[in-house]
Amino acid sequence: MTHDKGTARPTTLIENDRVIVTRWDFHRGDNTGWHRHGHDYVVVPIMDGRLKLVTTDGESTAEMKKGAPYFRGEGVEHDVINATDGDYAFIEIELK
Repeated sequence: MTHDKGTARPTTLIENDRVIVTRWDFHRGDNTGWHRHGHDYVVVPIMDGRLKLVTTDGESTAEMKKGAPYFRGEGVEHDVINATDGDYAFIEIELK
């Protein structure tokens, strides 16, 4: 993943030749920074919340439900911003 520095805090939980598992922690308004995913990935929300997704096509909001994973394909480019009223976190599993 290519990545510009954002204000959210990534913590690498697992990294090997097959997968990277990262926990992302956000305070209100924190962002990941603009980045492009070089691999397919799965996001697993660990709490309910709302994220603003900024892409080259515009902005959208995603309602996140604790434990409800979603898959995205390689090549996604975006900035992810915590639009929840408080702190938020999710686990990202990037497949190599």
